[in-house]
Amino acid sequence: MELSAALQVPHVSTGEMFREAIRRGGPLAETAKGFIDKGQLVPDEITVQIVRLWLDEHGRERGFIFDGFPRTLAQAQAFDRLLAGRNLPLTLVLLLDVGEEEILERILGRLSCEKCGALYHVTRIRPQREGMCDQCGGQLIRRADDTEETVHERLRWYQQLTLDVVKFYEQQGLLTRVDGSGGKGRAWAAIRALVPA
Repeated sequence: MELSAALQVPHVSTGEMFREAIRRGGPLAETAKGFIDKGQLVPDEITVQIVRLWLDEHGRERGFIFDGFPRTLAQAQAFDRLLAGRNLPLTLVLLLDVGEEEILERILGRLSCEKCGALYHVTRIRPQREGMCDQCGGQLIRRADDTEETVHERLRWYQQLTLDVVKFYEQQGLLTRVDGSGGKGRAWAAIRALVPA
């Protein structure tokens, strides 16, 4: 992620945290995997435990960017407590507004390197060599849960649960909306204006 590189802070998505936990194994990871495979959001208690473990390991960085978390009001409240307990202030919450059709197109065309996790797209970000990662030469794969049915299910859950999170951070004066539709250049320019290096 460009913002992570520009600010020299880690970028972490809940998806990455879940995948890492699943690779490590254990009951917590297996429970999370069951929900992910069905296209459902992982329950708050499990998600918060995985985020807590990440913060325990990485929370002493000079900052970090969370992507896709928190998704529910309970997660947002738990995240506030986790950050307060570590004396880490939350400085900005960005909401990228993107229409459902564009979300579907982006996700259904997504490819990722099975070795390093680099992201590509069948039309938007093509690799130099078909099926191979430009960075490490690993094989590009589609995630098993990147199906139209699963994406629709994720969006349904997102719409049901996330509105309260938006209100929660708006009330704290932390939320800023950015138009994320179309090319990423426009969204990136808006984000860089909000978060100077």
